[in-house]
Amino acid sequence: MVMTLPRARGEWAVALISTVIASLGGGATVIQYFGVAHWIGSSNGAMALGGIYFICGLPGWAFVRWVFNFINKRRDADLAEVVDDVRESLHKANHG
Repeated sequence: MVMTLPRARGEWAVALISTVIASLGGGATVIQYFGVAHWIGSSNGAMALGGIYFICGLPGWAFVRWVFNFINKRRDADLAEVVDDVRESLHKANHG
């Protein structure tokens, strides 16, 4: 987050909140899915769980940054142009 600073303070706050929510929600899901909650009993296990929480927050931050960049790039476009652009991008992604 520090390497690519957002353009506005509000953007930074949203990215930070999204990262925390993705960390907590995603991390808890991964820990429950793999059944590794018992790791909390040791220092190394607790650090490993912290790493899982950290790693799960990164996709949330990346997604929010992508959305802000997408919106800023199309700031002057109307809704129909944005929808057409999204459809075109999805078509390219699905059909090469």
